[in-house]
Amino acid sequence: MKPDTRNVQDTFIRTAKMKNIYIVAQEAAGERLDAFVASQSKLTRSYSQKLIKDGMIKVNARAEKASYKVKEGEEVELTSPVALEDLLVPQEIPLDIIWEDEYMIVINKPPDMVMYPGLGHESGTLMNAVVSICGKLSSVGAPLRPGVVHRLDRETSGVIVIAKDDSAHHNLVNQFKEREAEKYYLTLLYGNLKADSGEIKTLIGRSASSRKKMSAKPKSGKEAITRYTVIERFRSASLVKVRIITGRTHQIRVHFASLGNPVLGDKLYGKKTAITLAQKTVSFPRQMLHSYSLKLKHPADGRLLEFTAPLPEDMKRAIEELGSI
Repeated sequence: MKPDTRNVQDTFIRTAKMKNIYIVAQEAAGERLDAFVASQSKLTRSYSQKLIKDGMIKVNARAEKASYKVKEGEEVELTSPVALEDLLVPQEIPLDIIWEDEYMIVINKPPDMVMYPGLGHESGTLMNAVVSICGKLSSVGAPLRPGVVHRLDRETSGVIVIAKDDSAHHNLVNQFKEREAEKYYLTLLYGNLKADSGEIKTLIGRSASSRKKMSAKPKSGKEAITRYTVIERFRSASLVKVRIITGRTHQIRVHFASLGNPVLGDKLYGKKTAITLAQKTVSFPRQMLHSYSLKLKHPADGRLLEFTAPLPEDMKRAIEELGSI
C-alpha cells in the first residue's frame, strides 16, 4: 500500500536504532537516489554513494543504483553508522524569540547561522539552540531538524517558525503547502529593476552546470512565483520588498539573478565581473536578504498572526551607505 503523504511538504522520517526511513514526498520525486539521501540526511553525496554501493541504502527493501530516480511514496531506508539524532545536542545560544507558546516558537534568525547540523556544521546551529530552549519538539521531520516547517539559507536573516508538536507541525506545513502563509522579504539588489513592481513566474530546478545552484531555466523543475515592489532606488542598487508565493530552494536569489539583478553580496548567484559604484564603496558581508514578515494562522485556534523582524544592522548600514553615494 502506498504510504499516506497528505499534508506533507517535506519528508517524514522514522528513526529506529541505527536505521532511518525516508518517505519520498511529491517535491522530491525524480531526484537521484544519492542526491535524495544526501539532501535528507545531510550526509555528503559521495558518502551517500558509498553507502548505496555497500548496500546500506535500499528503496522499498530493494537495492538500487545511485542513479535511480526516486518516486513519490517510496521508502528509502538508510542504515547509518552513527545515529544522526546524536548530533543534535542542546546548546545555550542566545536567540531573538519573537513568539513562543506550547504549539510553536518563532525566531528572528541572525545572519550566518546554519539551520541544523550537517557535515562541516556539527554544532552552533539554530536547531542546537532551539532544542536547548524548548526541549521536546515535533517528531515530524528528520532527526536533525525536528519541527522545521520551512527554511532560510545560512546567510539569510529573519522570521522562522518551528513547530513544537506533531499536530501543529502538520497544520503549519499545510498552510505553506496550500500557499496560505504569506512570506515577505526585504532585499538589496544589484542595479535597478526596469519595473517598479511585477511578478516573476518560471520553473526552478537544479542547474545543469552545478549541483550547488538552482536555475530559472532548467530542463525540468517546479513552478516558482515571486512578486516584488521597489521601495527605493539607489545609484546602482535597489531596495525591494518581495513576496514569495511558492517556496523553492534559493527562489528569490535565482529569480532576480535571472533578471540580471542578483542579490547584493550573493557569492553563488552574484555578478562576479560587475564592478559598480555601490560595490566599490559599500561592503556586503553576506547576501542582503532578510525575511521580515510572516503571516499565518495559529495552528491551534486559527487566529491570524503576523510576525515581523527588524532589519539587521548590516543591512541598515548598507542602505545608509548606498543612500550617501
